[in-house]
Amino acid sequence: MFIQKLNLEAKFNVFLAIVFIVGSIVSGSLLFKVLEQHAEAEVSSKAELIIQTMNSVRDYTSGNIAPLLNPRLETDQTFIPETIPAFSATEVFQKLRRNEAYRSFFYKEATLNPTNLRDKVDSFENTLVERFRNEAATKKLSGFRDLPGGKIFYIAHPLQIKKQSCLRCHSTPNRAPKSLINTYGSDNGFGWKLGDIVAAQVISVPAEEVFNNAQDALKLIMAILIGIFAVILLTVNYLLRRAVIAPIRKMARTAESVSLGQMDSEFEHKSQDEIGLLATAFNRMKSSLEISMKLLNHRE
Repeated sequence: MFIQKLNLEAKFNVFLAIVFIVGSIVSGSLLFKVLEQHAEAEVSSKAELIIQTMNSVRDYTSGNIAPLLNPRLETDQTFIPETIPAFSATEVFQKLRRNEAYRSFFYKEATLNPTNLRDKVDSFENTLVERFRNEAATKKLSGFRDLPGGKIFYIAHPLQIKKQSCLRCHSTPNRAPKSLINTYGSDNGFGWKLGDIVAAQVISVPAEEVFNNAQDALKLIMAILIGIFAVILLTVNYLLRRAVIAPIRKMARTAESVSLGQMDSEFEHKSQDEIGLLATAFNRMKSSLEISMKLLNHRE
């Protein structure tokens, strides 16, 4: 076999290399999974911060902006969308996306029956909203979904009608401001009831954002591990050559000299390790051989 033709040092290096390669594959796979979960948690943390910010914008709009503009909704011909919390939150988020840290994030208040059709749920988002409606204890959903442009990671929270003021625009067309009917018509955005979950706040980010963060961290860690392995390999090789290979080679040369009749050759090794014990045994064997040869010559 190929391995049998290698010297001791080469065999040791091959063994270390095999251990390192197998260990790297196994640990790399496990490590990537851990790093992926860490990256996912980091993205989730940013998404939760965005949702909290958007909820603050919604509360400020309904509590401070809408009361100031509501009187104009009956007199103006065109509806003022800034009175709607969902509109304000979406517009503020678009400005937030100018920040490099949030450029890859997307925000949508996916609504079953929205006034503005840009907020209409797709089939996947419809499933999320229905889960929130049917599972009262579920307050958060997250995971990956496939889109034509690639896979995305999403986090969704339910949106529930908690304020009576919301029903002014969303209960029946008769109660809605005239400007709203003039702008959006009377077909969409009605029939909402207090306590209903009508939408889901969905934050999404391309999945490659999660995977790339994990891959970058994995590359850095693997580079460090390879560097550490190289240092260990060089150190072990130096110690192996000094403590084992060199003494064995010296012993082999001495044994060869003795085999050629040079009985004055002596193997010196001062350490008390296995090589030292071997040297002592070798010298005793040489002495015994020398005595045997003298006795043999004396008989002749």
